[in-house]
Amino acid sequence: MKNILFAILIFVSVSIDAQNTKYWQQHVDYTMEIDMNVENYNYTGIQKIVYTNNSPDTLDKVFYHLFFNAFQPGSEMDIRLQNIEDPDPRMTKNIGTKESPVFKSKIAELEPHEIGFIKVQTLKQDGVDVQHETKGTILKVVLNKPIAPGETAIFDMTFQGQVPVQIRRSGRNSKEGVALSMTQWYPKIAEYDFEGWHANSYIGREFHGVWGNFDVKITIDKNFIIGGSGYLQNPDDIGHGYSDKEVKHKKKVKKLTWHFKAPNVHDFTWAADPEYIHDKIKGENDVDLHFFYKKTLKKEYLENWKKLQPKTAELLAYFNEHIGPYPYKQYSVIQGGDGGMEYAMCTLITGERKFGSLLGVTAHELAHTWFQFVLATNEQKHEWMDEGFTSYISDLAMNEVLDKREENPHEGAFKTYYRLVGFGIEEPQTMHADRFNFNFAYGASAYSKGQLFLVQLGHIIGEDNLKKTIKKYFEDFKFKHPTPNDIKRVAEKVSGIQLDWYLNYWTQSTKTIDYAVKNIDGAKVTLQKIGDMPMPLDVKVTYTDGTAEDFYIPLRMMYGSKPTKATRLNDWSWVQPEFTFIAKKEVRAVEIDVKNRVADINRENNSKAITSEKIKG
Repeated sequence: MKNILFAILIFVSVSIDAQNTKYWQQHVDYTMEIDMNVENYNYTGIQKIVYTNNSPDTLDKVFYHLFFNAFQPGSEMDIRLQNIEDPDPRMTKNIGTKESPVFKSKIAELEPHEIGFIKVQTLKQDGVDVQHETKGTILKVVLNKPIAPGETAIFDMTFQGQVPVQIRRSGRNSKEGVALSMTQWYPKIAEYDFEGWHANSYIGREFHGVWGNFDVKITIDKNFIIGGSGYLQNPDDIGHGYSDKEVKHKKKVKKLTWHFKAPNVHDFTWAADPEYIHDKIKGENDVDLHFFYKKTLKKEYLENWKKLQPKTAELLAYFNEHIGPYPYKQYSVIQGGDGGMEYAMCTLITGERKFGSLLGVTAHELAHTWFQFVLATNEQKHEWMDEGFTSYISDLAMNEVLDKREENPHEGAFKTYYRLVGFGIEEPQTMHADRFNFNFAYGASAYSKGQLFLVQLGHIIGEDNLKKTIKKYFEDFKFKHPTPNDIKRVAEKVSGIQLDWYLNYWTQSTKTIDYAVKNIDGAKVTLQKIGDMPMPLDVKVTYTDGTAEDFYIPLRMMYGSKPTKATRLNDWSWVQPEFTFIAKKEVRAVEIDVKNRVADINRENNSKAITSEKIKG
């Protein structure tokens, strides 16, 4: 018995120590030199990584991502496309009819000269050859010498790559004619955190990376213009648009080397094309805003790219005010990719868009700088935190920048969420981004339901508290890897309200909200909780004399209430199916959630009115 008690005490002690462990994150510095052949889209690379183990664990292995290996017939990305019910149309083609579509993976048809690959040729740890094995898009490295806590290891690598035909995000010769969209193009060391290694195969969705500094030299045909992450170190040497100075030796060489440095980021991206126009304007806080787009665009699209530039500066100012200051001194909006995707200090977006669409995608991707590239959540596991929070703030920004004056800028998110519930294919937001059964379910969960997390949080703790929460969340967790519990705890500290129930119901389950006005009897009002998920309620009561009064019903499990001018009623326990209160006068009508801030799946039962005949009776 004594031994059992002793074991329990030891277990409790260890558990407490683990829970109180201070936050840590790994660090990596990249130095890379790339030589690109624009004739066959092959490139060679030399990479040096200085990897610092800030964890409390001794590491006997490391993992790299080799993303381009996904663009090969038979890859996991290819197989996934062939088996998911609703494959991404950008990555497939319909070989059936419009009425009876049959989708085929574009990757499956790639020829050897069209595929992507990254082949590691040599790899050394601290100057000594180290054992490594490539498994699809992952490189496993068994270390010669384990890396102890606080120690640093140096990895030197040479590799060869081939840029795939543009299918998803990365690639060459996009539909709009952009030559090179270089995303996920280099051997990228995987993240190791309190959960362990995140060495997930790439099938086309989200990412997670280690914070560090990048020093990158790209040698490429002299006619190509590059935009991307970091700060260009040698603008005069390559005759770039940063400077009007002509490079005297440019006519004598075939290639030029572009040198970039990107401090304190977790990825490095670039795009290149010989027909890029490069414009630059100043944004708030002396930030350089760069725009790269093809001069061959139709006139209407060229005009849209010009109109985009001052609006991007307005968006930057909006996000600075409502989230926190942009921490870098440049941001680039680049035509490339296959839609819109965020990267460190830049975005790649398609350029042949109407102005509203062009501005909208820029707003969304720029907002990702805060909600992913500064607040670097693991978007493979918590995709709703970056996509949802980005959607929330970018919809607000668009409402202001375009002066839309919409009462509910989040209406689209509600509609998409209701469709998701109606289809019956919803999965919890805790599902890994790659492993949803349906692409639509992933998108609706990450973007729309993630957006509604903040919308409803504002309803629960109050809009002013939500604004404070977002700013404090940014300040407390910038340049870190925040988790769902972190945003919850910030909101709790700001509001004084307990929110564990909300995080549990909304993100870890598929339970839904459905409240109804059950009965009105004179001044007596009875409300009913039909759905499984509880929420605090705002209720508007209209009296028979034409006056109205707002009521607020907090949940008992909140142990607090939001600031409100409404009449506060007793709290409602989640186990109670009904709630009754007595109003001051005879009631004519009752409506729940007048401002539409709660994702109630059946709004038809949210209101009830007494007819004039019944009132007289």
